[in-house]
Amino acid sequence: MTSTTTSQTVNIRPEVSVLSVFPHLNYKPWYAVAEFVDNAIQSFFTHRLALAKVEGEQFRLSVDVKLSVADGGQIVIRDNAAGIQSSEYHRAFKTAAVPRDRSGLSEFGVGMKSAACWFANEWSVRTSALGEDVERFITFDVTTIVENSIEELTLKEAPASFNDHFTEIILRNLHSIPQGRTVSKIKEHLASIYRIFIRDGLVQIKFNDDLLTHTQPNVLTASFYKNEGEPPQVWRKEIALDFGEGQHVYGFAALRETASTSGAGFALFRRNRLIQGSADDGYRPEYIFKKANSFIYQRLFGELHVEGFDVSHTKDGIRWAEHEDIFLEFLKEKLNEEPLPLLDQAAGYRVRPKQTDLKKGAQTALNTTARVIEEEVPPVIEGQLQNEPEENSPPLTLPQAAVATERVISIDFADNHWKVVIELTTDPAVGDWLSISDSPAVQNNNEHDGMRQLEIRLSLAHPFMDRFAGPEPEQIEPLLRVAAGLALSEVTAREGGVRRVGTVRRYLNELLREALSKP
Repeated sequence: MTSTTTSQTVNIRPEVSVLSVFPHLNYKPWYAVAEFVDNAIQSFFTHRLALAKVEGEQFRLSVDVKLSVADGGQIVIRDNAAGIQSSEYHRAFKTAAVPRDRSGLSEFGVGMKSAACWFANEWSVRTSALGEDVERFITFDVTTIVENSIEELTLKEAPASFNDHFTEIILRNLHSIPQGRTVSKIKEHLASIYRIFIRDGLVQIKFNDDLLTHTQPNVLTASFYKNEGEPPQVWRKEIALDFGEGQHVYGFAALRETASTSGAGFALFRRNRLIQGSADDGYRPEYIFKKANSFIYQRLFGELHVEGFDVSHTKDGIRWAEHEDIFLEFLKEKLNEEPLPLLDQAAGYRVRPKQTDLKKGAQTALNTTARVIEEEVPPVIEGQLQNEPEENSPPLTLPQAAVATERVISIDFADNHWKVVIELTTDPAVGDWLSISDSPAVQNNNEHDGMRQLEIRLSLAHPFMDRFAGPEPEQIEPLLRVAAGLALSEVTAREGGVRRVGTVRRYLNELLREALSKP
């Protein structure tokens, strides 16, 4: 008995039902609008010489976007690029039919269709291609197309001039109508995404007749924060990283003159079009920028061109694969290289706030604190006044506790030699915000013979720290310095003959826990 092998074919051509998937893509409105702008820019560059021959050397691309909220909402995108050529027309409306030249902004063959369907079920395209004497018009009704499995649409044609060149896309009965703050964000992000083309004077983009512009933040000019007497420097440097095999990153990094939680961060470009980090959504990996309330997060910004890497099909993210960690390591090292260590300067540099800002912040802090004192403090003080202050000195040692970190230092002044142990604990069993021990100098057989030992312990697990501190050094350090100052003042006051000085610390710990840690 012999066996025979047979073969069959399987149709893997996408059906029109794929159009019904597009409304569920993870687009943001500005990236969806950007798909249409991308096509216009690509058409402009592909036919730039022909356009200049007809319109003159000073010709520049104009893209006009108009949004109307009436009658279910409508978006009209019109550009004066070269139009959709007859040789490209059928491919342009076929899903995932990639263009022959994928080196520009149109590379996946899906952008216009996916963005149009994401916005609306009904949309149309009217275009006249430069050098062709015909105007073409086509309409998509996605619901009807999908329900009836329609694979061919009627194309209407009308006479036109050989010198006409435009594309007009109309999206009707929008799934969701952008309004209010979303409209403002669309404008901000489009201006950010196409900032290089706008800056170079190649493209003019309008949204509801508002001309979109992008302004770079001013760069910090200042001395290094550790050497304030030195001449000021401009805190901006060029970045160039080469990973081989055609993958490289180049651009600049700088520090903002004015800190901003929304305006800092990197903008990542590919082929001069921003892919990631537009407007208030800057690319800020925690490995470099730390937490959202760090000073680096508020000052570091820049523009980086990423070449040799793929992007997501919605063109809102770089596809790093396993390379992002390597990129960030090299970038961090480059950012902090001498003689212009951007990260150190961002973390350490401080600007005295404006008087108006100080006054506003002070007023808010005062109102909140006054309310808490008024509502929470009286019962605590009443209990304190009923107890006689204690004469007790600090213990010789502190009880064992889980230590997050500690530092041992020596202080020498006059004929005194102190060993100071500063300890930060995360142990929830430690009830006091500030604890100290004070052990007099003793002669024994260790390296600290003859040294007085002072231990200062700050609890990071205290309710007061939970409310007002955080994990970043700049959040912990101010309170640690206050705690150290209180501890040292208590010891020196006791040395100076002040009685019952430890009562201040005991009462402070009670107030912080029972009253001043409240919202």
